[in-house]
Amino acid sequence: MCTIWYTYQMVHSGMATSQARERLLAAAVVHALDTGIADLSLRQLAAAIGTSHRMLIYHFGSREGLLAAVTQAVEEQQRAALLEPEVTSADHAWQAWRRLSDPKLWPQERLFFELYAYALRGRPGTEGFLDGIVESWVAPVAAAWVQAGADERVARADARLSVAVVRGLLLDLLATGDRAGVDEAYERFLAHASATAASPGEVAAVGSQSLDGGPSAAG
Repeated sequence: MCTIWYTYQMVHSGMATSQARERLLAAAVVHALDTGIADLSLRQLAAAIGTSHRMLIYHFGSREGLLAAVTQAVEEQQRAALLEPEVTSADHAWQAWRRLSDPKLWPQERLFFELYAYALRGRPGTEGFLDGIVESWVAPVAAAWVQAGADERVARADARLSVAVVRGLLLDLLATGDRAGVDEAYERFLAHASATAASPGEVAAVGSQSLDGGPSAAG
């Protein structure tokens, strides 16, 4: 009986901890998209979402761990929105690009690229950030193209190319602010993509971020 009670308490405690973490993460995501969080200290961020820095450390390990979790959550939101089945036309492709390159998303997208660099250098708190950072976009996009009749190997290569192009153009836009030049480059990309088996609308759906993770932090 004691063993059963102890097991129940452990499971219940684990569920409560997970729920608390999800609530804090959701609040941090909202704050990130509303005002940005990259320049906030852990204490400032804690105050902004109504908790303590100790609780954030408990659930996320560090400031970098929290920022990584927020960026990954935003990426998931963007992926769900941009990979919807109806996004198949060139018009939808352009609308997706305008959404991803919206200046309102730039703070979160800068954060995405910042964390990307930290993770590449093995900075503590970013462990796991690179896991699936490409494949999470390549797999669903390639699957859609295969379903439409494309060769699987070609579809995966085209999907990976699309991820690289969209993220590269977002980084270009953040670095240069050259909206006209970047938009023209994206239009050229869509023109080339339309000549392949891949749907230009699906091509557009591979940008992050953050990825509204904005230009992505595609993230």
